[in-house]
Amino acid sequence: MTAEALPRSRAALYLDLIRWDRPAGWLLLLWPTLSALWIAADGFPGWHLVVVFVLGTVLMRSAGCCVNDVADREFDRHVKRTAQRPVTAGALTVPQALLFGALLALLAFGLVLTTNPAAIALSFVALAIALLYPYAKRVLSVPQAVLGVAFSFGIPMAFAAVQGGTALSLAAITDSVPPHAWGLLVGNLFWVLAYDTEYAMVDRDDDLRIGMKTSAITFGRFDVAAVMASYALYFAIWGWLGWRLGLGGVYLLGVAAGAAQALWHYTLIRDRSRAGCFTAFRHNHWVGFALFAGVAIDLALR
Repeated sequence: MTAEALPRSRAALYLDLIRWDRPAGWLLLLWPTLSALWIAADGFPGWHLVVVFVLGTVLMRSAGCCVNDVADREFDRHVKRTAQRPVTAGALTVPQALLFGALLALLAFGLVLTTNPAAIALSFVALAIALLYPYAKRVLSVPQAVLGVAFSFGIPMAFAAVQGGTALSLAAITDSVPPHAWGLLVGNLFWVLAYDTEYAMVDRDDDLRIGMKTSAITFGRFDVAAVMASYALYFAIWGWLGWRLGLGGVYLLGVAAGAAQALWHYTLIRDRSRAGCFTAFRHNHWVGFALFAGVAIDLALR
């Protein structure tokens, strides 16, 4: 290998570590966060906050991949789909992965520092939950519930960034994140449970063999029903809250478009094939996009 090729090879390993070629992961985080940002601002929130949350989402999802791959490296070697991940395969060391993840998290924190005290305070909570998730899979029967909170925490942070002031206190944080923001978080949690159960259905056989806990294993033969019930709760909560907040017909069309995609996902997962379940998971970001488009267009037409 030449001296010029080595940096490119090392860069490729780090890009593989953060799943750079699979943007669906950070898009699943991005769309509900942007939806919350638009709702909190009652329209376009300004380029500063858009840039902060888009870049912050990409950076924190990438940092999460670093931590997850370190935590799961002994499990991943027994799963065909994950056996060649850089840390598991030994191409990157644990310190290298953790150092890179810490650098990405610090860059994300630098972006949050440009917002306000309430958003900054909530970012510490978001980081703690993100670090907790990889280890929840060893303890909880439905670790996707922890992932649901982690993947939804951009919602209260978006409200805090828009509506928070300069004071730093529990009361100030509470005032900047209204009850409907937490309601949106709960609704989004059910969406995460739906798509990550689809994801877990892909690896169910491997996870059973190595003793990993997942929702697909816990739900057993009711896995497809649980996925569709979770989708239904997500659309019901977001649809109802959006209507209560004054969003109109365009938004409800967005919800309907998302629900139509969920029905298509049912046709993909009902026979529990690995390919079908993985396809359903990979296309879930379009569900989130449908709702975001409904929010943004509805507010723009007011």
